Formats: sequence, structure tokens, C-alpha cells
Amino acid sequence: MIIDRNDLDVQYKWHIDEMYPTKEAFEADIETAKGLMKEIEGYKGRVLESCAVLKNLFVASEKLNRLVENLFTYGHMKKDEDNGLASSQAQFDRAMSLSVEVGSACSFIEPELLLASKEEVMVLVKDEAFFEQYAFYFEKLYRQKAHKLSEQEEKLLAMNGEIAAAPQTIFGMLNNADLKFPVIKDEEGKDVEITKGNFTTLLKSKDQTVRKNAFEAFYSSFIGVKNTVASTYISSVKKDIFYAKVRNYPSALRWGLDDERIDQSVYENLIAAMHSKMHLMHRYMKLRKKMLGLDEQHIYDVHVPLGVEDKQVIPYEKGVEMVVEGLEALGEDYLGIMKTGLATGWVDVFETPGKTSGAYSWGTYDSKPYILLNYQDTIDYVFTLAHELGHSMHSYLSAKNQPYPCAGYTIFVAEVASTVNEALLMKSLLKKTTGKTARMALINYFMDQFKSTVYRQTMFAEFEKWSHERIESGEALTGEDLSAYYYSLNQLYFGDEVIMDDAIRYEWMRIPHFYNAYYVYKYATGFSAAMAIAERIEKEGEVAVSDYLRFLSSGGSMYPIDLLKIAGVDMTTAQPIQSGLAIFEKLLDEMEALINSND
Repeated sequence: MIIDRNDLDVQYKWHIDEMYPTKEAFEADIETAKGLMKEIEGYKGRVLESCAVLKNLFVASEKLNRLVENLFTYGHMKKDEDNGLASSQAQFDRAMSLSVEVGSACSFIEPELLLASKEEVMVLVKDEAFFEQYAFYFEKLYRQKAHKLSEQEEKLLAMNGEIAAAPQTIFGMLNNADLKFPVIKDEEGKDVEITKGNFTTLLKSKDQTVRKNAFEAFYSSFIGVKNTVASTYISSVKKDIFYAKVRNYPSALRWGLDDERIDQSVYENLIAAMHSKMHLMHRYMKLRKKMLGLDEQHIYDVHVPLGVEDKQVIPYEKGVEMVVEGLEALGEDYLGIMKTGLATGWVDVFETPGKTSGAYSWGTYDSKPYILLNYQDTIDYVFTLAHELGHSMHSYLSAKNQPYPCAGYTIFVAEVASTVNEALLMKSLLKKTTGKTARMALINYFMDQFKSTVYRQTMFAEFEKWSHERIESGEALTGEDLSAYYYSLNQLYFGDEVIMDDAIRYEWMRIPHFYNAYYVYKYATGFSAAMAIAERIEKEGEVAVSDYLRFLSSGGSMYPIDLLKIAGVDMTTAQPIQSGLAIFEKLLDEMEALINSND
């Protein structure tokens, strides 16, 4: 039952109005931001005039950026409380428009900085302690200077931005607006129109015929536009290669990894490690086939629950207790901050009319790290709470221990803290759970995380790498080539225990992440790093916890590879990935033993 927001006790609502208690406060910050924009525009052409000028510019720019982040984030979260409120939508629209204006107003700063060398700028600011907090910012800016073009060339590339975004825009319109899906019969024999929203639910149906019909009907729509989607994606790949070339990178992959200074070996180690342990996924598929009692296991069966789900009802308060107990290994300091946050309005707990679905952690340098939930009384939502609290604690500790320029962390490490929390909670629950069915439910939940986050995302990463390399080598690439290769990847990753129905060759067509090149692999590396950290915490105790908390407190003060080394994880080697896969193998061993036991 969905509860009216007005009927919810305040303890179940996030306290985002602490950011802007009144509309007048929100409006005042908008006006302040506009004034700062005018002030900053007065520095155009003067960025390197003197140390004092540069400092004043940076002070004004930081104040402006923090204001805009507060306005935008608050506006978005306020809208997420109830998307039907026109007043909240209007407030968010104002914040979004202001954000665009600010980006334009500040766009001259970095090009002017890059007119000088790093050494010249360091001489300019050497006697001003204020710039110590910007040391890493300058390092990142000038490291990529060789890949920056002349002012006129950069202007041309900027003007080309909308054209470059065309493949993603076209795919988005096709995928979200124009594609229509057929009607099939559900488990009760009722007509149901397939949508992107209910497709996954239908694939989890207990009726294999429903799963088959949903699978074939869904992809029939993509088959009908396969040439359009293929042309759109190939154009996106060519766009990536174009930008890599004009910015003087040897390949699109090197271009895609360079912003976070990730070596290509990290990407390749992930794929190689997965290939060396592919037999584990094949064993899991064999196990699923046996547990589901299927004579034939098709690719449309790999998402169906195994029938060992945890049926216990877990109210929110009990879920909080389970999370707190599960994270005891992280120590009293960590738990104290987390419990205080839970008691002082970090979390918006329950589903209410008009509220945005799903879950996320979000905030700003100046706010609490708020969490949006739509809590249901199941074990899945307990893990979701632990996951989002991991994000929030990462943000909290980063903001507390780093100056504003160094607090924001990158996507490469963003999922580490959340997954460490899930891993530690899982370890805690398994230690306390003795019943066969309950253990099987927990183990299967975690094995499915490996399937979807490690194996599947790596398969996507391998597809991306191959498609870009084909065009870079001068070979022609067609939609049929893409579909045939994607089909072969599914055969490789899922093995002989799964029948590869022909329509799976078109699954790549529905993956929006492929239009944001070299992104998906970060899910797999982040998950693997988190598994390695959780294992280290379990084995080494306080020393590992201390290192991990230093990692969380380091924000974005270093490149992500260096940040993870603080926590004892070296992603330039395959060891963390192998360590994670060893956990998967251990879980698989126990699940097989439980199934074969007579208890």
C-alpha cells in the first residue's frame, strides 16, 4: 500500500528542506549566483594577470559552483518527492537553466589557463597557500594539455557537440518513444502489452512459455528496426574514433580511459580474468537448470528466480538493525556516523504518490548525503539500504576530510563503497544463517550479483572493444557483424547448458550504455575491487579497516587507481578480479553442496 506523504512520520522523510527552508532562501541563492556570474565574466582575458586575480577568480568560481550544485540537487530531490507537483518542477527547471548559464559563463577559465604551461602557473601561485588545495586539479588539467587543441579548433569541436550527440539522441528517441512492443498472454491468460518496464518482470515469470513469448515478442520489435539501430550505433562508434584521433590518442579505448588515467591493461585484465574463469559461470548455469527442473534451459530463462527466495517480512526498523549489525566490522566511528545519519533525516524511506522510483544516494559538499528509498519489507531492500548507505558514507567522509576541489570522486570508484557494504552484510548474514533454504536464498542473491555485475558487464565491455577495434583497423562493420559477434559472446559467457535462441543476437540493440563508450566495465571493476576490500577486512581486521576508511576519506584527491591502492587493492593487476571470482566459486561450491544434501 502506498502511503500519502502527509501521513508519514517525519522520521521516515529526508530532511532536504534543511538546505532551503523557504522558497525565499532558494530565490536568494539564485540571485547570488547571478551576481557571481557577472563578477566572473569580468575576469575574462585576465585569468593569468596575477596571483591575486587568479585567487579571486577561483574563490568566486568555487562559491558559484557550490551554490549551483546546492540549487540543482535540492531542486531535483524536491521534484523526486512528488513529480506531480508543478511548483517543484518549476523550481527544478530554474535550477537546471541556471546550471547551463553557469557552465557557459565559466567556460573561458580553463582555455586561458592552458595558454600557459603548468610550470608557469606553479611559479605564479607558489607563494599563495590557497592554491595547495588545487594541486591535483592543476595536475589533471595540464596532464591532458597535449590532447587539447587550439582555441579555434576547440571552438569548432564545441560547435559540433549537438551533431556528435546525434547517435545517442536518435537511439534514445527510438528506444523510449517510437518503439512499440506486442501483446502477449501472462500467467493468468490475460493480455499484457510488453513495455521496457515490465519486460524484465515477464522474464522472471514462473511460466516458461510466458518467458519465451515475452523474449521473442520484445526482440521482434528491435528486429524490425535492426538496420536503423545498427547504423546509429556504428555512427556512435565512428564518433568515438573521430574524437580519439583529433585529440591525438592511439585508439578510442585509450581516449575513453584517459580522463581517469586508467591504463588499458586494467580493461584487458578484466576480460582476460573473466575468460580464465568462464567455467564458473557455466557451472552456475548448470546449477540453475537443475534447480529450475528444466529439460532445456534457454537464454530467456537465466533471469527467473530459483524458488529459494527469502520470504521473511523485514520491516524498515529491523532492516536498519540488520545493516548496522552487518557492518560492525567497519568500527564504531563508521557506525556512529551512519546511525546518526539514519536518525537525523538522511533517508526518505517509503513509496508515496508521485515519488521517483528506485533508490539513490545524492547530496552536495554542503549538504547531508541524502538517500531516496522506496522500501519494501524484503531482504532485497535491506541490501539496497546497505548499498546506498555505502555511497552516503563515502560522500560524507570525503566532504569532511577534503577541501571542495578534492572531494568529488569518479565513477571508477563510485560503486566500491556501496558494494563493500553489501559484501560485509552478506558475510554477516551467512555467519548467522543456518537453515538450508535461507542460506540458499542469500547465496543465490549474491551469485546473481556476480552474474549481472561482473560477467554480464564484462561481456558488454568486450563487445564495445571489439566493435571499435574493427572500424579502427579499417574493416567494414555491419549490423549483421555486430549481431553475430554478440551471439558468439553469449555462447562463450553462458556455455553449453544454455540454449542460445536466435533473438538474443539482437540484445545489444537495446543497451543505452553503448552510446557512452567504455563505461560498463567500471561496474565489473568496481564490484571486484569491493570484493577484494571486503575479504581483506575480514582477514586483517583493524589494519584493513583503517586503510579502507582512509580511502573513503580521500574523495577525489588522487586518480582512482591510486585511491584504491590506499585500500590495499591494485587494479593494475588481475589479482582483485581473481579474488572476487574466488568468492563466486566458493559460493557456487556451497550452493551445489546444499542442493545435493538430503537435509
